[in-house]
Amino acid sequence: MLKLFKYLKNYKLQSIVGPLFKLIEACFELAVPLVMANIIDVGISDADRGYIINMGIILVLLGVLGLACSLTAQYFAAKAALGFGTELRRDLYRHINTLSHSEIDKIGSATLVTRMTVDINQAQTGVNMLLRLFLRSPFIVIGSIIMAFTISVKLTLIFLIASPVLGLVIYLVMTKTVPMFKTIQKKLDRTTLMVNENLSGVRVIRAFSRQKNEEQEFHDNADQLFDLQIKAGRISALMNPCTYVIVYVAIIAIIWFGGIDVNIGGITQGELIALTSYMNQILLALLAVALLITSITKAQASSVRINEVFACKPSITDENAKPLTPKDNALAVEFKDVTFAYNESDEPALSHVTFTAAKGETIGVIGGTGAGKSTLINLIPRFYQYQSGKLTVDGHEVSEYSFEQLRHKVGMVPQKAVLFKGTIRENMQWRDKNASDEEICRALEIAQALDFVNEKPQKLDYMILQDGKNLSGGQRQRLTIARALVGNPEILVLDDSASALDLATDARLRKTIAEKTKDMTVFIVSQRISSIRNADKIIVLDDGEVAGIGTHSQLFKNCKVYKEICLSQLSAEEVAENE
Repeated sequence: MLKLFKYLKNYKLQSIVGPLFKLIEACFELAVPLVMANIIDVGISDADRGYIINMGIILVLLGVLGLACSLTAQYFAAKAALGFGTELRRDLYRHINTLSHSEIDKIGSATLVTRMTVDINQAQTGVNMLLRLFLRSPFIVIGSIIMAFTISVKLTLIFLIASPVLGLVIYLVMTKTVPMFKTIQKKLDRTTLMVNENLSGVRVIRAFSRQKNEEQEFHDNADQLFDLQIKAGRISALMNPCTYVIVYVAIIAIIWFGGIDVNIGGITQGELIALTSYMNQILLALLAVALLITSITKAQASSVRINEVFACKPSITDENAKPLTPKDNALAVEFKDVTFAYNESDEPALSHVTFTAAKGETIGVIGGTGAGKSTLINLIPRFYQYQSGKLTVDGHEVSEYSFEQLRHKVGMVPQKAVLFKGTIRENMQWRDKNASDEEICRALEIAQALDFVNEKPQKLDYMILQDGKNLSGGQRQRLTIARALVGNPEILVLDDSASALDLATDARLRKTIAEKTKDMTVFIVSQRISSIRNADKIIVLDDGEVAGIGTHSQLFKNCKVYKEICLSQLSAEEVAENE
């Protein structure tokens, strides 16, 4: 928790003023029992109405001043806590965006969402409670005991006995509930993950009629979370009755022994009432301490989880990178004995991959499921860092580039077509925010998307829903291809991005790309032979290794893996016709 206090540095004034006004409020509160004692001992005893009225006005004034101080403290504490939460949330989001794909894969998106929302809110609440109660509650307890000493040293012994017992009860309750709160946070992580998976895969769940199974799994998780919260709640609920029993026993003792003292003239009736009031103030202060400890405990558990994310450093950075110019006669992309494994797995996803791609070449990448096709092209924009070998773009190793320069060279079209809520124009301007409508329309035309965009009522101003839910799969894919083409990237990567297109549209797309982007190096990752057979060079992957490199005819004759893939999709006659 202490590590996160740096986010209060811009709210130092609020962090000081809030607790200060709470202390002032506590001073007014400690004065109230003495005023009441004087009203009883002087005003009522002497039947002095004027004195009673004057003391009553002082009581009202103390109440008003205390309320004003309390409201002021609440305002500044809330402002500091909200500022803390905002600064922390902004910094955590920035840090998450610096993490490479490896770290995000390892941590998990569901838990990152929980830590960005639930955990930061919990930490923010803890800071708010801390600023309001950290100084006030101990001050009230100590102040009440001191004030009780000024009235009766003998009766104050009851305070000195009751206060530690109250503290012990609170301590025992806290030690039982703290571990539970940590487990509850983990269960909340699991709940977020399940909701995320169910919402993203709702069509699959319904297609297989798995709603009941998913509901049951969610209910089981929710029941476990419910049981944990009930158990923690029951233990926490013991605090109030136990502390009240102790306080009321102490009050009975104060009244009993205080009554004896009143009879013998040791203390006055008003002072006895004041002692009772101070005992109640101690109770309320200690309950506030319990509430503070509970809140701080939850905040501490959340802070640990937040700090875990901050402690996760990106494995890929572009520090000290400088703008680079392409080397003369350099290849667009060159792999030299590249080996890569996910999260330092023992099994490499790619092993000793070597090939070249010249400027303007079209490179097809094919292989079975899990062969490493997407892994290979994800290394080009440096989404992941290979463990050995060398990968260059325009003659420079990819690690020498800044992320911005390298990724501006590469137009990526991922397997899953991802669009964002906004107009078609706004989605098309992701690579180049200043792209003109003419440039956008050219990219749409190449991607075979211009016709259906022009059919929309608002054309480029047509509003796309989240994830492109109001578009077909093929339309989403064509728009993501067009988005990658805006800004004229030097390298275009199509990662199985025509899977939702019919064969005719796919053929027109490849033909148009070849005709209108002659200087662009194009990587086509596909399961379809028809999509890559006319490529200048085809790379065949098998279990992370290069099984063959060449043209369609060369590979059909010399590469067993490629021939098997061909014959699984085309007849021998169809292959022979196109030789």
